[in-house]
Amino acid sequence: MDCRTIFFAMADRFDPVAAGDWSAHIQFNIAGPHGGDFTVKIADGVCTVTEGDDPAATSGVRAADETWLGIVDGSVNPLTAFMTGKVKLSGNMGDVLKLQDPELFRRP
Repeated sequence: MDCRTIFFAMADRFDPVAAGDWSAHIQFNIAGPHGGDFTVKIADGVCTVTEGDDPAATSGVRAADETWLGIVDGSVNPLTAFMTGKVKLSGNMGDVLKLQDPELFRRP
């Protein structure tokens, strides 16, 4: 599994009804061979994912690929990763935290 696969699957798994009028613009910088730079934009009931840096993002997440993949598969606790500095957040942390809502992204 790699981050690119996970991020691009988010758009397909997104539930616009659960998102309501939520709008977010989040930059992810995931270091390592299975990582990459991705931007997730949620607006008007649509989730789009693009590869690369977007300086207009209002939130940011930085982590190593091993940590991020562990958060996604459930083997790493996101709060513990944040508290130990393995995940760094910037900007609007509320938008990043909302991504954990299981209703926003249907499970595969």
